[in-house]
Amino acid sequence: MDQDKILSILINRGNELFRQPYQKSKFTQNPEADDLLNDLSQFPHAFVLASIMDKQIKAERAWLIPYKVSKKIGGFEFSRLLSCSEDYINTIFEEERLHRFNKNSAKYFYLGIQRIHKEYDNNASTIWSNNPRSATVVRRFLEFEGVGVKIATMATNILARDFKIPMQDKICIDISPDVHVRRVFKRLGFISDTRNIDELVYCAKELYPEYPGIFDLSAWEIGRNWCRPENPNCNICYLDKYCPKNI
Repeated sequence: MDQDKILSILINRGNELFRQPYQKSKFTQNPEADDLLNDLSQFPHAFVLASIMDKQIKAERAWLIPYKVSKKIGGFEFSRLLSCSEDYINTIFEEERLHRFNKNSAKYFYLGIQRIHKEYDNNASTIWSNNPRSATVVRRFLEFEGVGVKIATMATNILARDFKIPMQDKICIDISPDVHVRRVFKRLGFISDTRNIDELVYCAKELYPEYPGIFDLSAWEIGRNWCRPENPNCNICYLDKYCPKNI
């Protein structure tokens, strides 16, 4: 069946992309902000706190927040963050208009700092160190105030996929509900509605339970480069021969 062939191609291409060497991730349009977020050795807390912020606003704006806070407090060393009171963090969020919901986001940011201090001895990388199970990493992110399953699995997927953090398995790393991924899955006939995130998530679990998030790589590549919302370049896509083209 063509759908079986499509599935095989997507998984194989996803694994091929996954095995590529680490490259600096581009979270924002700001090189300095990206340097901060990519430095897991010195500033692992920047990645964690940015992940917590990634809700109800555009992702790029959310991932800029640690950098913008660092400019206000003179750096992003954890000791410097730990010295900031909740009121001061709230003031920064309000004055800089860092988030759509500044009061709650400032609270989650502050509580995130406190949790890293109390539970991880000021070292956020402990969350993913020592080759943990994917479920362990997801659960640890879920323990942060303001974090749901979507953020927790997204953060875990980025760590495994982009930062090449070793984990015992990838069973609990869900597909990301990216607009390109949803569009490709709909046009391939895997899902019926691009708005139904749960359908996408459970479809990926059904198709490849070993690592549902593997489709992020291949489906995103197709959606970003060829399977565009309008005038898709089907003839140069590597799925053209098998795709049902549900456009």
